[in-house]
Amino acid sequence: MARLDELPPDLVEPIDDGAANHLPGRLMPPLALPSTHGASMRVDLPPTGANRLVLYAYPRTGRPDQELPAGWDLIPGARGCTPQARSFRDHAAELAELGAAVAGVSTQDTAYQAEAAQRLHLPFPLLSDDAGELTTALGLPTFEAAGMRLLKRLTLIVCDGRIEHVFYPVFPPDQHPTAVLSWLANH
Repeated sequence: MARLDELPPDLVEPIDDGAANHLPGRLMPPLALPSTHGASMRVDLPPTGANRLVLYAYPRTGRPDQELPAGWDLIPGARGCTPQARSFRDHAAELAELGAAVAGVSTQDTAYQAEAAQRLHLPFPLLSDDAGELTTALGLPTFEAAGMRLLKRLTLIVCDGRIEHVFYPVFPPDQHPTAVLSWLANH
């Protein structure tokens, strides 16, 4: 079975294809997405007690008992959702100290996401955009794999209802939270 917690040494690096250039400064839609924490969560407002929302989009989490889709490691930016989530988990307290709350978002349904949230002991919610509302409203970059429409890996910093900053492409995914921390510390 797949080793979800390790990144292959020859991981394919994504290129900046310009698919997120339209996002900085854009208003976030006032959508509430289903959450692994139970209630739906708004994506345009940081949760109570935070000044910013770090909303990281990822393609899909795998499951330890299932094989990855064929060719998954060859798709630039596809591999690394578990290491990225673990790294955000490990840095969640530091992000909170800088006034930021974290949430992940994918096109997987909440029931599927719940397995990863529990297995990885995530202190933040994973949000489901399986209906494509956020993806469509913002024109988020996507790709197709194994018959699934998946989000390309990117991170939005949301403040005062707007996208304040965008990280795209994200590479390597397991080190990305340190880049977010650095940006937040300087803004």
